[in-house]
Amino acid sequence: MDKHIKTIRPDRTDIDTNIVIKPKPKRKRNSAVRSAEALQSGQRGSRKKLKQNPQSSYKKKFMLAGVETLCLSVIAVLAIMALLGHSANRFSGTSFFDHLLPFAVVVLILMLISTLFLIGWWKLRNRLQLYSEYSMPLLSVLLALVFTGFVIDDRFTLAYGSFRTLVGGKEEAGRMTIAHQVYAAYRRQNGAQLQVMVDRAQEYRPAIEDAARAFNIDVHLLQGIAATESSFIPRTSSDGGHGLFQITRVPTVAVNQAHQRLGAEKISLDNPRHNAFVAAATFKHYLAEMKNDLFLGLLAYNIGPANGGLRFIMQQYGATDFITIQPYLQTLPRDYPIRVLSYSLAFRIWEKEGKLLAYEEGGNAVHIQRIGIPGLQAKL
Repeated sequence: MDKHIKTIRPDRTDIDTNIVIKPKPKRKRNSAVRSAEALQSGQRGSRKKLKQNPQSSYKKKFMLAGVETLCLSVIAVLAIMALLGHSANRFSGTSFFDHLLPFAVVVLILMLISTLFLIGWWKLRNRLQLYSEYSMPLLSVLLALVFTGFVIDDRFTLAYGSFRTLVGGKEEAGRMTIAHQVYAAYRRQNGAQLQVMVDRAQEYRPAIEDAARAFNIDVHLLQGIAATESSFIPRTSSDGGHGLFQITRVPTVAVNQAHQRLGAEKISLDNPRHNAFVAAATFKHYLAEMKNDLFLGLLAYNIGPANGGLRFIMQQYGATDFITIQPYLQTLPRDYPIRVLSYSLAFRIWEKEGKLLAYEEGGNAVHIQRIGIPGLQAKL
């Protein structure tokens, strides 16, 4: 073995055991860097979530904005009807300084109030949106419910009637004049006798309801026709009337329509159901002939083809509506539509209230007007 090769022995003691190898220290990041990284991480996470489902967020916002807009629209419509209707009733007349000018000022004030309300709503919206995106939609729903609840109040009924007159003009004024004739006719009815009539009508209610449904007619309107024609005592009268609705001469087209909807091989006017279907078809025919004018339709139903029918009579005298035809109906039953509608009103009151109300007692007059005349006024 080479003598110059120096062997290394494991038990050497010439190694410095005091040398300590320290790990390389990590570089410390200041708090600003850590905050920036956390912020970037959060932004990346939020962007990731937004990319995952962006449509659901847009749909949600659109739905909440739609609810808020709908509720505010309901509030605006009801407020306009109430305020303008009340003002129209308060300042009705033709004098410029006593009526027309004050009403115009009310309209101006209404516009200013609306503007201030929208500005205040927008500021409140920006503030509450910081807390919850549901806050303004919920508030708008609450306000809409409050305003809608006001509709059942009698004061709104009066204001609404004045608003209809304001907008409807001459046509609405004529309709209201006739409507109050119906209320007066109902008021003159004997309560006990009217109740007997209502009780007697229950036997024929299913047949009349089926006929009304088949021809899309208010059931109370058909009940009023039956009450006026036969007092719900089906019979054959001396003038040729048959059954519950005292059917006489009927247009062929009406008979065919009744036959089609009944599905019967032969129509028998002694059958209350058949009688009701023929009456409904006949009234629907005359109503269409009179361009859906309820009073003229009822009058044409009663006159029938006599004297050439109502349409010929109106053309002869140049009449255009129920008001202008009345002076020429001295020998014809011009009060027929009033009687029919007064009975129809009684049936609607009885169904809604469970009893007949005396028109002149307490606040019944306004309450009955809110219930509405079948075929003429919608129920509020």
